[in-house]
Amino acid sequence: MPLGWAIVSTGRHPDTKMAPAIADAPEATLAAVVSRDAGRAQAFAKKHNAAAAYTDLPTMLRDPAVDVVYVASPNALHADHVVMAAAAGKHVLVEKPMALSLADCDRMIDACAVADVQLGVGFHLRTHPGHRRVRDLIANGDLGTVALTTANWGRGTRGQVAPASRPALQAWWDDPKMVGAGAFMATGVHCVDLMRFVLGREVTEVTALTDATPEHPLEELLVMALRFDDGSMGAVMTGRRTPDYAGNSIMAYGSGGRAGVRESIAMVLAGTLDIYSDALSVDEAFALDPTALYTWQVDAFNDAVAHDGRPAATGLDGLRAAQITLAMVESARTGKRVDIG
Repeated sequence: MPLGWAIVSTGRHPDTKMAPAIADAPEATLAAVVSRDAGRAQAFAKKHNAAAAYTDLPTMLRDPAVDVVYVASPNALHADHVVMAAAAGKHVLVEKPMALSLADCDRMIDACAVADVQLGVGFHLRTHPGHRRVRDLIANGDLGTVALTTANWGRGTRGQVAPASRPALQAWWDDPKMVGAGAFMATGVHCVDLMRFVLGREVTEVTALTDATPEHPLEELLVMALRFDDGSMGAVMTGRRTPDYAGNSIMAYGSGGRAGVRESIAMVLAGTLDIYSDALSVDEAFALDPTALYTWQVDAFNDAVAHDGRPAATGLDGLRAAQITLAMVESARTGKRVDIG
């Protein structure tokens, strides 16, 4: 039987990405949607053929047709919503960032462990076949000893120094207490998680520069240097002030060659697999698909539930991303390198 999914939030991401992905996944069905506004909940349910629309989370959690809860509420609410879902015996896929504090990450992990339910985090770029190929090459030693990994996600709008004002329903993205960080939380955290994924390594040091100020504490542009636990280094650029940025990508450089995906760090399946070494040369393009990565994420989560396996990104992956985010904020504020335990 397909698993019944419920979506918490009727925002742009659930509307354009996750609801279509659930519809496309063969082992999933959209059982419910939750919004504080009854009209939005009903309109979303009608558009995406959800079986039920609710205006509060506790009522939805009592729906026996719901097996999995996808939490896409504002960042600061993730922890409470995940703990509530776990207590109700529901498996949970929470959108990144997992939470804004390490204590909340621990609380979410513990709640799901006690309830014996799956906890996944929405790092959809892990499902990209090009990224998975790069991970395999590194794990097999085909690039030799990796010295440097880069990941970049730049965007913006010509003529704008900073992004335009957001619609009222997205205004929470401009509240530091609700969102935690700026451009890094939107896109940079994907870059760092993807670097961890392809390398199979943990970040131990962070040094960051941002354009954040006391008057505007949420950064719009960031560059960051990382050190991993094998001694290799990483470099990240992300932001919303580079409309003509060329080369959004992840690339690993080793003693035996390079491998990565160009034009890959985005919300969709796209890009070109680039492998250049003594043993192998590959230049393979991926056709644009707006929902494939999300459908594969849903598939992976369903498989983890069915076979007691691992989602594409686990609660521990979410906690590591939170550690790096907090270290980035501290480094940018103090101008110092921050070690991660």
